[in-house]
Amino acid sequence: MSKTSQSAHAPSERSTDPADYQHVPRAVAAMPKDFPDGFEIAPHSHERAQLIYATVGTMRVATSDGMWMVPPQRALWMPAGVKHGIVMSSDVTMRTLYLREDVAWFMPRACQVLPVSPLLRELIVRATELPLQYDESGPAGHVVALIISELRGLQSLPLQLPMPRDIRLRSLCEKLVAAPGDQRTLAAWAHTVNASARTLARHFQNETGLSFGAWRQQARVLEAMGRLGGGAQVTQVAFDLGYDSVSAFSAMFRRAAGASPSAYRLPRPGP
Repeated sequence: MSKTSQSAHAPSERSTDPADYQHVPRAVAAMPKDFPDGFEIAPHSHERAQLIYATVGTMRVATSDGMWMVPPQRALWMPAGVKHGIVMSSDVTMRTLYLREDVAWFMPRACQVLPVSPLLRELIVRATELPLQYDESGPAGHVVALIISELRGLQSLPLQLPMPRDIRLRSLCEKLVAAPGDQRTLAAWAHTVNASARTLARHFQNETGLSFGAWRQQARVLEAMGRLGGGAQVTQVAFDLGYDSVSAFSAMFRRAAGASPSAYRLPRPGP
């Protein structure tokens, strides 16, 4: 159930209103904000580009064009002005960076998943502890300069789930995202939207660039990353996603993600 009515909060008195970070006269403005599992942030956009990141927990971020799972090992680059919504897949400790246009010119023009190294993680956390109008010539300025330097060297990861614009097809895709372990065939899904399997297959390819099977596998990979990043057991994730064996799931995951499921798994945070 949605928890949009619940309040999100920061661990200190620092503002949790993104509007307060859009016109700060500094290269980077960092906002700490915590959210409970299930919290939904309605579609919105910002004047500044942002790096959406969480030190703990997993988020699902969606735009009109795609969907991304963002576990603690990853961040999502969101260009300025792009409308997006966020759903928390677990309790989330979000640490967002808002970057001024003149310092973010080298970043991608579209949403991209980026790896977060231990160094970048600590720099992001430190940035949220700095005054909003930090001393640019002092140690705080060096922290921000190092963040920008780290961002320059990041290589984007192909972890987008493309979403169709056709209303019927998007509705179907949203149902699959909500229940990625659903084993129904394309023909069975076609019946639910009153279309032939051939028509549905053509629409999938035209609107997402993927076949139905490839799209569903990508949805499962991203869901698995999110669950593993939240500390779920590999065995449970495999069965929840419709696989008959852990070995079959692990082989699929390794082919798609380039690493074993255990490499993505983080221990569940303590109380």
